[in-house]
Amino acid sequence: MIPSVLPTYNRAPLTFVKGEGAWLTEADGRRFLDLGAGIAVNALGHAHPALVAALTDQAHALWHVSNLYNIPQQQALADKLVEHTFADTVFFTNSGTESCELAVKMARKYFYDKGQPERVEIITFDGSFHGRSSAGIAAAGSEKMTKGFGPLLPGFVHLAFGDLDGVTNAITDETAAILIEPVQGEGGIRPVPDAELKALRQICDENGLLLILDEVQCGVGRTGKLFAHEWAGITPDIMMVAKGIGGGFPLGAVLATEDAASGMTAGTHGSTYGGNPLGCAVGCAVIDHVATPAFLEGVNRKSGLLCQKLEGLIADHPEVFEEVRGSGLMLGLKCKPTNIDVVNAGYDNEVITVPAADNVIRLLPPLTLTEDDIAQAVIRLDKTAKQIETQLATA
Repeated sequence: MIPSVLPTYNRAPLTFVKGEGAWLTEADGRRFLDLGAGIAVNALGHAHPALVAALTDQAHALWHVSNLYNIPQQQALADKLVEHTFADTVFFTNSGTESCELAVKMARKYFYDKGQPERVEIITFDGSFHGRSSAGIAAAGSEKMTKGFGPLLPGFVHLAFGDLDGVTNAITDETAAILIEPVQGEGGIRPVPDAELKALRQICDENGLLLILDEVQCGVGRTGKLFAHEWAGITPDIMMVAKGIGGGFPLGAVLATEDAASGMTAGTHGSTYGGNPLGCAVGCAVIDHVATPAFLEGVNRKSGLLCQKLEGLIADHPEVFEEVRGSGLMLGLKCKPTNIDVVNAGYDNEVITVPAADNVIRLLPPLTLTEDDIAQAVIRLDKTAKQIETQLATA
């Protein structure tokens, strides 16, 4: 008999009932160090006072009116994002998946309105993840994402990760855009080198293409800049955002230049819930905290400390861990045993990590992680590694 919750997840046998900072409390009272942050969502940790206050105050005033009317909180958040980024305009969504849908529509509509309706193809890369909608899975293209869901949305060209020569060779008169994550998350915490991002920007400029960046997982302070592409000193034409921007409240956005967004006129897109007063009130509080030099400096400092300690962990447990990779507090530990076994052993030691491709476990802690939290992370990961070593020895 099918359960009342559709069984599309193999859920861990854990039920969390309370959170504070980087810590979660299980129904049985155990406290877990959360190095997953809801898959990079809880940027300011659990129950951050500023987010609780923003949500509570707005809930007492107004929840929802729809986008048929002006929404002051939405305008305020859009203004903040325009102030702090390359963008001239913002459309709010509820998720990264919805942001992907709009980014694809925006790119194709741009060329349609320019009198080039044949330019619909978007170049994407192996290992990518752009959500689970029809456009998102077609963009990723992997069998894991697409099997059983055909016919797939056409118009995507899939290239090997890091294949710059392939990009140039793949461009035709039908190419509209290049879509890439500055740091692949689901793909195994694989950063795109700065030089490669710069090259992609140059290729787009030389060929009249749009550059679309998916910063759903790597954005909003996660890498130590407000957005990851800033490390390369480039700007996109369109950018997908979600996860951390709502700090735990469902919120996403598409940011764009005036030119890239020129085709999206009244009636071309919409969202009933997108940019509602509750979500945008919380989003304003998130940006007010994250988009400050002191906060981002703290992310970089804590990242350096955590990486240093993880390198020591790898040296102590070479049969369990191979390397640490990533940027800021978007880190991955490549495992020698199956990564799911390491994640499950972490549950036994009350530490939460997230699996990814390439046999990696992701460390995506709240950006408010403290030095004491980092010390506990290493202690619990060390216990996890010792448990795995015991299992290997007795297998």
